[in-house]
Amino acid sequence: MELTLAVNNEAGEPIPDAWIDMLKMILHKAGTLEGVRGGEVALTFTDDEGIRELNRTYRGIDRPTDVLSFPMREKSPGEPDIAWPDGDDESGEGELLGDIVISVPRARAQSEEYGHSLEREIGFLFVHGFLHLIGYDHDTEEAEKAMFGRQEQILAEVGLTR
Repeated sequence: MELTLAVNNEAGEPIPDAWIDMLKMILHKAGTLEGVRGGEVALTFTDDEGIRELNRTYRGIDRPTDVLSFPMREKSPGEPDIAWPDGDDESGEGELLGDIVISVPRARAQSEEYGHSLEREIGFLFVHGFLHLIGYDHDTEEAEKAMFGRQEQILAEVGLTR
């Protein structure tokens, strides 16, 4: 079994098939590099109001953000690394690794601000969310350096450079 991507569009605008193909490629590359061979990632595209509501409800921050991640498994401090599924459970279906929510309007604004394509920004936000699902964080300078370095490596390997 391999990693699968389930996409939900609440953004109020069409999501190009090319984005979905790109995100599947990113998911498989990131999974391979991180040793995550199976499972499912649920991705929702939304607007600023939708992500603002989620941010307020789950993080207590009443403003829109670019991406949110909701891992199904979390690692506690001092706990050994999480063993990731190979997707070969008895039902033949992969375990849900978690949910990623991306604000399309926020991604569009950031792509313009940073001077790169919207596709690159969507890819960046997706890989950022995926790394959060599997235990990465950026709560310290060292952790941020490791996470952002891995993000750039994955994006470079799929051809999404700045």
